[in-house]
Amino acid sequence: MSDLAIDTRDERIRAAQTAVIARMSADLGAARSTIVTSGRVEEGLTCSVAQGKFRATLDLGPGMGGDAAGPSPGFHARAAIVGCVAIAIKMLAAREGVRLEAVDVVIETDFDDAALMELGTGSAAPVETRLQIAVQSPASPGVVQQIVDRALAADPWFLALRDPQIVKTALSVQRAP
Repeated sequence: MSDLAIDTRDERIRAAQTAVIARMSADLGAARSTIVTSGRVEEGLTCSVAQGKFRATLDLGPGMGGDAAGPSPGFHARAAIVGCVAIAIKMLAAREGVRLEAVDVVIETDFDDAALMELGTGSAAPVETRLQIAVQSPASPGVVQQIVDRALAADPWFLALRDPQIVKTALSVQRAP
């Protein structure tokens, strides 16, 4: 096996991706989807989140009035970006037959925490976010850069972070007994 050869896990990834691409290519309209995730907060600040068969608990620490029953929503948001970017890079490399030994992604996000409490004139949105991507690979830096650029251009959570999007809200109020 050469240094550039992919392993059996990468072969499995490539086969799965190739099958998905074939299905989607046959009917691009059928490739659109909607994913529904729901959450509920009752007593305290602990939020129970569900999406299909998966569940997560989100909370804030005691300093914000929570019980630290789970990571904060911000943790999950940043984890989604880090995981999505790392997986997208590895997925594309496997599909292209490029061996990546490891993909490390670090996210740093700066905030104006006073804005969260409606203090000052700043925005509660992140002020700046920085992604650091480190790839360990026998492939040339140019090949790795092309893989990373293409993966980022198609990564939904990286794009959700980077690009403006349409966000709609709806409110319903039920009177408590």
